[in-house]
Amino acid sequence: MIAAILFCGSTTVASAQEAVETKHEIGISYGMMSNSNWVDAFEDFADGLLGGRMENKSFVGPIAVEYFYHVTPLVGLGAVAAYGQRTQDLVGTTTGKGTDRYFTLMPSVKLDYLRKKHFGMYGKVAVGATLRKEKIEYHSGKDDHTDSSVNFNWQLSLLGIEAGSPYLRAFLELGVGEQGIGVVGVRCKF
Repeated sequence: MIAAILFCGSTTVASAQEAVETKHEIGISYGMMSNSNWVDAFEDFADGLLGGRMENKSFVGPIAVEYFYHVTPLVGLGAVAAYGQRTQDLVGTTTGKGTDRYFTLMPSVKLDYLRKKHFGMYGKVAVGATLRKEKIEYHSGKDDHTDSSVNFNWQLSLLGIEAGSPYLRAFLELGVGEQGIGVVGVRCKF
């Protein structure tokens, strides 16, 4: 990944005067309010109704890496891999620390609405699965609880905007799904 970004940076200077059609894209992004965030919020609400209480909640991610190969200048086929993690303290009659990790893999299609030398607009659809690994470490000497499940997941980004050089661009996506309702990142094209 780092080598690809360095390659993109060096080729940007060399060919800044002419537009080049690229075939490959590698991106890294950070999102907020992913599907996993929403599921966690509903579970916390249900636990609260049943008397459970969680404190010191934090969610990291989703952090995603994506790759697209352009079969035409307007259509890219690829995949998205994402990671998210939630931690929280359990308080009340049972105390402990809970950690949920989310590993997601989704084949994806990207449609470029507009391709210019330094600017682009696109949409993206991804469908796949998330592996959720849950672990609760109890403070009371009770045996730790672990659980895993695989769930259907998706991302629909109707509006993506990217800007920068022909080879290295920052992007912003608005959509809904496992990458989040708002996604920011950087993309290398070669």
